[in-house]
Amino acid sequence: MASAVFVLDLKGKPLIARDYRGDVPMSAIDNFMTILQKQEEEKGTSTPVITQDGITYLHLRQSDIFLVALTRKNINAMTILQFLQNLSQVFTDYFKTLEEESIRDNFVIIYELLDEMMDYGFPQITETNILKEYITQESHVLEIQPRPPTAVTDAVSWRSDGIEYRKNEVFLDVVESINMMVNSKGNVLSSEILGAVKMKVYLSGMPELRLGLNDKVMFETTGRTPKGKTVEMEDIRFHQCVRLSKFESDRTISFIPPDGEFELMNYRLNTQIKPLIWCDSVIESHKGRIEYMIKAKAQFKSRSTANDVEILVPVPEDADCPRFKTTLGSAHYVPEKSAFVWKIRQFQGGKEALVRAHFGLPSIREEEPEKHPPISVKFEIPYFTTSGIQVRYLKIVEKSGYQALPWVRYITKNGDYQLRVPPPLKPGSSRLPPI
Repeated sequence: MASAVFVLDLKGKPLIARDYRGDVPMSAIDNFMTILQKQEEEKGTSTPVITQDGITYLHLRQSDIFLVALTRKNINAMTILQFLQNLSQVFTDYFKTLEEESIRDNFVIIYELLDEMMDYGFPQITETNILKEYITQESHVLEIQPRPPTAVTDAVSWRSDGIEYRKNEVFLDVVESINMMVNSKGNVLSSEILGAVKMKVYLSGMPELRLGLNDKVMFETTGRTPKGKTVEMEDIRFHQCVRLSKFESDRTISFIPPDGEFELMNYRLNTQIKPLIWCDSVIESHKGRIEYMIKAKAQFKSRSTANDVEILVPVPEDADCPRFKTTLGSAHYVPEKSAFVWKIRQFQGGKEALVRAHFGLPSIREEEPEKHPPISVKFEIPYFTTSGIQVRYLKIVEKSGYQALPWVRYITKNGDYQLRVPPPLKPGSSRLPPI
């Protein structure tokens, strides 16, 4: 349970505060930035949970503001951090952008939201579509103020009664992000898959959905034999609508969904995978210039295509006079990032592409730096999952018995995807042809 919640600017000055329990002095927030800066100086980073003088500070930074919760209790930190994340999402849904200006322009409605979303330090309603039914940005005559919807006091607090659609549809996206670090020889140093199942639900009434995945543990629990590949998911986290008791007993994902867009679940797979897009790089450093040759390889099956590929190659801060030549896509210099970006709109699996870059360097400059930043890659591959996860079925049951159309889509994209580069070759070690 949280004792108080604060919205701070980047300097740590409170913009809005709400005291829920009265057991923590509101002046304690004055120490937050000092404690945070001290931790960053000592450890080089900051943690979302900090304890000082018996008070625990739980914080989340979004854009140019901090959302901070204070407590003296031994609480479940993840519950409060998730509440702060939900609070951030609700503010974004209401005000379009979450920043200091939007906070200052919406004091009244923010206080209303803080009162409804938490009661005596306990999280309550955090679904935007329910909150918007009775907390609006419009004025109301005193005698006819809107009443809270029945969903607020129902067991299903995330969905209202009486929802109707002419066409009943469900859109389900399985999105996997690849976090990867690869050394200059192509050896994978670390890799993991972060997956999420996102849904857009446009269904009438109060439907119950059942989702079946090729879950390895489910097949082992029920003693059934899978027809294809199975996936063992780790660190699974569900939306509150999922019946956890049902999942724990037989791994069935059963739920009454919120209306509209939401994230049903996310998971992690700590598995060794090969780079989907690999870059061979040759860098030559000469007096007065530096040259790059980057060969990109799409190391996935030819029936798939990576869209909007961006390969960011770091260059010296004092580089100038860029020249490029590509076999696919286009390249341009981004001086504010000390890098050049190679963009490929569509990169088919099994294909290769090449970029050559030439930069001028000052005639008098410091020695070559010992550390060379890695290449980072952005991409999105539709109709493809690295883990092999599959939606086996999506059943929709509603008492009126209408027919609904489920649509399933798979997407793999980059997360923190970095490829280390070899050090530049000395003059005379190799000779790249001129551009």
